[in-house]
Amino acid sequence: MGKEIIPVKKGPPAGGPYSQIVRAGDFLFIAGQASIDPKTGNVVLGDIYAQTKRTMENLKNMLEDAGFTFDDLVRVNVYLKDIKDWSKMNEVYKTYFKNGFPSRVAVQASMAIEELLVEISAIAYKKSE
Repeated sequence: MGKEIIPVKKGPPAGGPYSQIVRAGDFLFIAGQASIDPKTGNVVLGDIYAQTKRTMENLKNMLEDAGFTFDDLVRVNVYLKDIKDWSKMNEVYKTYFKNGFPSRVAVQASMAIEELLVEISAIAYKKSE
């Protein structure tokens, strides 16, 4: 099975020349999600709590568009503008997982959009039926 570009229905539009959701066999690759309003494409401002919630909701939407859930995530990369926000981000992040957590890395990084405090990319796996 080759790669398949999954159309985005519920999530925000791509901010550049890349695919938001790519399926390759049983794996799903989701591009970095951030605090972007899916309806307007504008940054949703707020503190790290608000931005993490919007980012996780966007990730949830991307998973749903592809027929996956948070339970299917195997790897997550979290990029924080300020690593001091790590524990606050975790307070929101952990509420999205009911059956264990995927492996993860969290690093401090410069953001492509100045107002963003967090960006999250993910890899999911689900055996084809």
